[in-house]
Amino acid sequence: MLFRVRQTGSSSDSLSRETFSCSICLDLLKDPVTLTCGHSYCMKCIKSHWDTEDEKTVYSCPQCRQTFTARPDLRKSTMLADLVEELKKTGLQAAPADHCYAGSEDVACDVCTGRKLKACKSCLFCLISFCEKHLQPHYDSPAYTKHNLVEPSKKLQENVCSRHDEVMKMFCRTDQQSICHLCSVDEHKGHDTVSAAAERSEKQRELEVSRQNIQQRIQDREKDVKLLQQEVEAINGSADKTVGNSEKMFTELIRLMEKRRSDVKQQVRSQQQTEVSRVRELQEKLEQEITELKRRDAEMKKLSHTQDHNQFLHDYPSLSPLSESTHSSSIKIRPLRYFEDVTAAVSEVRDKLQDVLREKWTNISQTVTEVDVLLSEPEPKTRAEFLKYSCDITLDPNTAHTHLLLSDGNRKVRLTDQTNPYSSHPDRFTGCLQVLSKESLTGRVYVAVTYKNISSAGRSNECRFGCNDKSWALYCFNNRYNFYYNNVHTPVSGPWSSRVGVYLDHRAGILSFYSISETMTLLHRVQTTFTQPLHAGLGFYYFEDSAELCKLK
Repeated sequence: MLFRVRQTGSSSDSLSRETFSCSICLDLLKDPVTLTCGHSYCMKCIKSHWDTEDEKTVYSCPQCRQTFTARPDLRKSTMLADLVEELKKTGLQAAPADHCYAGSEDVACDVCTGRKLKACKSCLFCLISFCEKHLQPHYDSPAYTKHNLVEPSKKLQENVCSRHDEVMKMFCRTDQQSICHLCSVDEHKGHDTVSAAAERSEKQRELEVSRQNIQQRIQDREKDVKLLQQEVEAINGSADKTVGNSEKMFTELIRLMEKRRSDVKQQVRSQQQTEVSRVRELQEKLEQEITELKRRDAEMKKLSHTQDHNQFLHDYPSLSPLSESTHSSSIKIRPLRYFEDVTAAVSEVRDKLQDVLREKWTNISQTVTEVDVLLSEPEPKTRAEFLKYSCDITLDPNTAHTHLLLSDGNRKVRLTDQTNPYSSHPDRFTGCLQVLSKESLTGRVYVAVTYKNISSAGRSNECRFGCNDKSWALYCFNNRYNFYYNNVHTPVSGPWSSRVGVYLDHRAGILSFYSISETMTLLHRVQTTFTQPLHAGLGFYYFEDSAELCKLK
């Protein structure tokens, strides 16, 4: 980098810019300081540099790397500072900085010789790029008025016809490509051709229309996002308020239960103390009476052993009369129950509370799950739409009846006349020839459905799919369909197929059965409210019957 210093009455002398520049910030020195090694820096720059070296306790010159065991005391170089200020006043002019030269990623000026500067504009007429200096004639001379200046581009040659070496100023709408004037009278003769500017104007109008549509969609989506954000805030606010109110009410219930527990405990202990005191008091009276009776008995015994008749007759009247006796026959002990009746009463209260909580909890839980802010999406119409909600599921060996043989990664099942060696499991169907899927389902799927807590032991209707209020089943038998729910069957008409699809929208409470062949035909639709996750369910009638959960493609 070079400076040119102009002085009155003297020739121009060239000075190195680096002489007056800080090697850290690469700018002219500000408050210059000179180290003992001779190198100068801005005071702020060298302080910041050494601040990063404080942990090393050794300071160095950024240029020559000379080290200082103690951090040097910096003082402003007055002479150097005055020299820099004087040079500024006398017209210090800088040569182009390094960042003004074109790098490998930049568009270079085509006019510069030697090291080229960065181009600031490209001319579509001249087909070359210019730096600021060489571009100036385009601004100053009327001869360049019609030249079209654009941002610097490395693709200017793409505007030149490779066949005629002429600038392509026309556009062939027939072939949808840019052409030159000679092309329009040669291989594109008779085609629909216009000027590139005219085609640009047309495409610009289409572009503006597209942009307007996009901008409108952006505005619409931003409104939707804002609305959804408001919904999120409303949901969070409602949920927080509900949780707070619920916590408060449950806390009140807990406090009431704690108080009642304390009351019962206090009453029992108080009654215990009263009854024990009464018993102790009576016990002490009886013990005192026993002591007195033993003493009298000893006196009588002694008197009875007196051999002197006169002495016996003399002492006999001195015996004190007996006090009134506490008749033990008047003490009636209750049967050994004591406070057990209290326990029974508390147990009765507990059972009633549990029944109330169990009954009301179902309502509470169902009310929570019924909160649905967004409308459910419409039921799919095409196979592609249905496939978006497909789910890969497998059968659960722990639920399979022992005559059901699973295979193919638990995706196939066959009814056999042999007992399969399954281990004992509480979820296994023992009477009905049925099996459940391992995965629970709460979204949209193609499967048969049932609640997980359907009974599995025995052959009652509580176990059989469709014969209770926990399962929905489509029975396929003798080329006919019958829908069962809660032991009520509905005949279903439709084309017979060995493949049946079940569409489930758990949130919307929609359950639909389809006959699957080359097309999909709706067989039966149910609108209800699902209160639990659902599982796939398969049931069988005859040995060697089989079923498979198909992989949808």
